[in-house]
Amino acid sequence: MFANVVKVSVRRGFPLTTTVTKRFASQEAHSGLKERLVQLIPAKVEQIEKIKKEHGDRILGTCTVSQAYGGVRDVKCLVTETSLLDAQEGIRFRGYSIPEIQQKLPKAQGGSEPLPEGLLWLLLTGEIPTQQQVADLSADLNRRAAVPSHVLSMLKNFPKSLHPMSQLGAATLALQEGSKFAKAYQDGVKKDKYWESTLEDSLDLIAKLPTIAATIYRNTYKDGKVESLDPKLDWSANFARMLGFKNAEFDELLRLYLTIHSDHEGGNVSAHTTHLVGSALSDPYYSFTAGMCGLAGPLHGLANQEVLTWTLELQKKLGHQEVTNEKLAEVVWEGLNAGRVVPGFGHAVLRKTDPRYTCQREFALKHLPNDPLFKLVSQIYQVVPPVLTKQGKTKNPWPNVDAHSGVLLMHYGLTEHSYYTVLFGVSRALGVLSSLVWDRATKHPLERPKSVTTDWIIENIDKDHE
Repeated sequence: MFANVVKVSVRRGFPLTTTVTKRFASQEAHSGLKERLVQLIPAKVEQIEKIKKEHGDRILGTCTVSQAYGGVRDVKCLVTETSLLDAQEGIRFRGYSIPEIQQKLPKAQGGSEPLPEGLLWLLLTGEIPTQQQVADLSADLNRRAAVPSHVLSMLKNFPKSLHPMSQLGAATLALQEGSKFAKAYQDGVKKDKYWESTLEDSLDLIAKLPTIAATIYRNTYKDGKVESLDPKLDWSANFARMLGFKNAEFDELLRLYLTIHSDHEGGNVSAHTTHLVGSALSDPYYSFTAGMCGLAGPLHGLANQEVLTWTLELQKKLGHQEVTNEKLAEVVWEGLNAGRVVPGFGHAVLRKTDPRYTCQREFALKHLPNDPLFKLVSQIYQVVPPVLTKQGKTKNPWPNVDAHSGVLLMHYGLTEHSYYTVLFGVSRALGVLSSLVWDRATKHPLERPKSVTTDWIIENIDKDHE
């Protein structure tokens, strides 16, 4: 199956060419990534065991009644190594802020945005990779990229009316037939080796996602034809070509998008769901698919679609004309007073402008400063925070990542709003699967928090008052 081989060369630095072996049962990693993890994991395991032994009884935080009923917000009860979200400065990937990774991570030849393959290396190892390490990882992903025929046939037979996220979840679950972790577990692999087949599954899945996502896009909105993977291109550029875009700026946008949407610590729905399902030793295909079902929700990944819809409706209401800040504020107040929200503003943790919003704004200022929709988004950025502050119903009146991404995609011609969450899902794989590898490496147990009933809460409150 998929035995055809394309042989070309690999140059020093970013891969201009590589070798692609189209087999579903792809080889183990050849990028040096596994070897580096073999070196890093024992020290991390030792560190965690020492912490548990010496500080196992230390209290990290508490859970109030309000938090138990309120989504367990701010309850410190998860450990996720790949990223940490600070309310004031935003996300840090392995300790690096978004501006730092934009500066430090390797880039494509002639490009200025970080390559997502570099972020994947960083999330897995905690180290900034070299250009050659990213080149090798990109080549390794290309070797793993072929999607089995039964998955492609299934996608082709789906009705166009089926939501793209439903198609994505079905496709990633159908890949489970080739899980190396499931086979290794069945064969009796030792616990301290769980992470190795989890890494293999994760890299296989990440490699196949652009083809799956592009097939969904082309089947649902276009002619169903998908361009073949080009071994000369990086992960993002190949994705762009398979989607049908041949624009260097769009390649750069996709590199930025896939990097910044990858991880947002472990408590968000998609990350936590992947971790939770994975804690049952479900393989990466089961775990990631579960996370994608969470990402599809309106309160999580679907928000970017809603933001763009709201912005376009606002643009239409304003007659596609520039208006004063006062007029815009008046229209925003009109919606708020009618009980509607301003989507894309506010965040469960952040209390400042989301740095993921900021870097997208900087991209727009560089590449599309005169785009009418971007100019409206910029004006919204000036007007809405003071309005929301005056309204007094939000702790964070500042824009989040969803307030900007749709405008950039629209500018380059990716106008199908219902598809945007699929792009989010492709990116999120980098973070949640990296975390899953470390869950296996550090032997995270089955997650099983204690739940109580409302009657139990009432009884214990009464006891406290006696």
